[in-house]
Amino acid sequence: MIKMLKTLTLGALLASSLAHAEPALKLGTTAAFAPPLEAAVAEAKKQGLEVELIEFTDWIAPNVSLANGDIDVNYFQHIPFLENAKAEGGYDLVPVARGVINNVGLYSKQYKDFASLPEGAKVAIANDPVNGGRGLQLLQKAGLIELKPGVGYKATQQDITANPKNIRIIELEAVQLVRAYEEVDVVQGYPAYIRLANTFDPGSALLFDGVDHPEYIIQFVTQPAKAKDARLLKFIDIYQHSPAVRAALDKAHGKLYQAGWES
Repeated sequence: MIKMLKTLTLGALLASSLAHAEPALKLGTTAAFAPPLEAAVAEAKKQGLEVELIEFTDWIAPNVSLANGDIDVNYFQHIPFLENAKAEGGYDLVPVARGVINNVGLYSKQYKDFASLPEGAKVAIANDPVNGGRGLQLLQKAGLIELKPGVGYKATQQDITANPKNIRIIELEAVQLVRAYEEVDVVQGYPAYIRLANTFDPGSALLFDGVDHPEYIIQFVTQPAKAKDARLLKFIDIYQHSPAVRAALDKAHGKLYQAGWES
């Protein structure tokens, strides 16, 4: 009888524990950011926090899923991208904390400097409003064009006020730019995607934008009601301060990133 009571008591305790266990935090991301997040998920598990990492293959679905409540948070976008997505999709989403800022560069297979570019050189940049604006800012930094004062990341080709070499700007899907490296004179490139494609050296850019524009720091984004979720805040703390995660970031991005929360 005593044995049976003990068994029933243990069973009741287990059932009670499972009933009160927190559900896994669902985190959406894309391939470029997944490896360091996997390290953070493993570290979180050691600390009793279950996190389910969901990888998306495009840059639209993570915000759609977040707005629909299918995931709790996403990590793949910076403020300009978020603001553009909110304007286009009507999403009620907020940034919660900073992640990393990945350098974006201008690459050339044939030329070693911008002065060597010929008249009418073909230059490929991203075709979406946000990343395209970042590409145009890079071209201005390189001295290839001039933009209207103050347009910032919202720049379009209509904002170009000077183009001394009459470069031909070709707009492509951001994730397709790595393939244009062989076909154009200069291409806007994302080191993370270049590394995934394994086609050329991601550190070989003629110019990087670095931390010139802190608005491009990648953000943890969620719905306003979940902004103070204890699970989320704990995971962010792990991501920002775990030595294991920092090692994974270094392995994934080399020297081509900065910790945005430290700036």
